Amino acid sequence: MKKLLLSLILITLALFSVACSGKSGDAKDAEGETKHIKIGVSGTDTRVWDHVAEKAKKEGIEIEVVTFSDYVLPNTALAEGELDANSFQTVAYFDEFIKDQKLDLVPIATTIIAPMAIYSEKYKDVSEIPDGSTIAVPNDESNMGRALLLLQEAGLIKLPEDFNGLGSLEVIKENPKNLKIEPVVAAQTPRVLPDVAASVINNGVAVDAGFSPTEDSMMHENETATPYINIIAVRAEDKDNETLKKVAELYQSEDTKKFIEKEYKGNQIPTFVPLEKIGW
Repeated sequence: MKKLLLSLILITLALFSVACSGKSGDAKDAEGETKHIKIGVSGTDTRVWDHVAEKAKKEGIEIEVVTFSDYVLPNTALAEGELDANSFQTVAYFDEFIKDQKLDLVPIATTIIAPMAIYSEKYKDVSEIPDGSTIAVPNDESNMGRALLLLQEAGLIKLPEDFNGLGSLEVIKENPKNLKIEPVVAAQTPRVLPDVAASVINNGVAVDAGFSPTEDSMMHENETATPYINIIAVRAEDKDNETLKKVAELYQSEDTKKFIEKEYKGNQIPTFVPLEKIGW
């Protein structure tokens, strides 16, 4: 009877242990290295991570991709231990979010940039844009700021050295061509193309409108647009986790780079730069 009671207690404890293993980081080997990891992404497009997961299997790493429908939960779920990593956000968004929410998260690798670009139905090069003409930009602060930075990179305007990335017409320091910068709802930026000299269009909006930033634009962001590079983030305590570092390495491989280029045809650009370059 005592043996039976002891057996029941041991079985109960075992079942309790399994039930509690739903959180990330619990499936570890004897060395403490995570072999099954959960990575959070936003949206339903998991093509790149499915590709990386296939490669990870050969390394003895099982990747579970968890999808979210917003840009908040992937970070809070990571901070609370429901995920081992996430991959969905730009450096600018990440820095602001962890500051506001006081989360102890860090990036361990860069991934891609979904480039904002300048499009025109009238001109092929930004140098052809005439004095006094109109350029449309998204009207929300974040995307307008990003658009203004791109216009500065194009040599059309100049912003203050301490520009904080939040857009408004007042921040334009120099406008040698006396361009009229016209803020419009982001979704309308492709539709106003017939009426303006050029329009600065978000990647997602441009793709939905049938444009490719690398094939159809006058100019698009590249790896110099460091605030808008996407990252893989983890909890600070896991920044040296060998398994997570290996996953980052697999993402930043030449094979994955070619997969992204072939699959997205310029709508996403592999951007593997050192963390120091993004301020970390």
